[in-house]
Amino acid sequence: MPSTAGPRIRLRELGLELPDVSPPKGAYIPALRSGSHVFVAGQVPMESGELVTTGRVGVDVTPEYAKELSRLCALAALAAVDSVVDLDCVVRVVKVTGYVASAAGFTGQPGVVDGASDLFLSVFGDAGRHARSAVGVAELPLGSPVEIEIIVEVTD
Repeated sequence: MPSTAGPRIRLRELGLELPDVSPPKGAYIPALRSGSHVFVAGQVPMESGELVTTGRVGVDVTPEYAKELSRLCALAALAAVDSVVDLDCVVRVVKVTGYVASAAGFTGQPGVVDGASDLFLSVFGDAGRHARSAVGVAELPLGSPVEIEIIVEVTD
């Protein structure tokens, strides 16, 4: 059962910390606030500015490892949110879209994206419940196996 503490404290309780926001690899910004929502650009699994691994799930990357990568993407998405509004101002995770670079015949995209969804539930409790899409694709930027984008609602 998550504590009643804010997201930052919950992250610490989970033994996690926000990574540095990855610099954009194109003509966009990592996150943008519009009204009471923050829209986060797709995040791939990066550590120290480098992609953790490449490949397609179901042939090069196991679904279990891809689920861990999805969680890493979700943590990066929270860092992007925090770059435009304090993370403790998030009142709800509204929408999660997960893209999974999939081998032919791989249909386990929802299980992979559960890595991100589970993190949001752990950090935000019921406010982490969200609408979601899990989409299989042939390729993702930089050869990433997973990409996660989110929309959160925030308060001032």
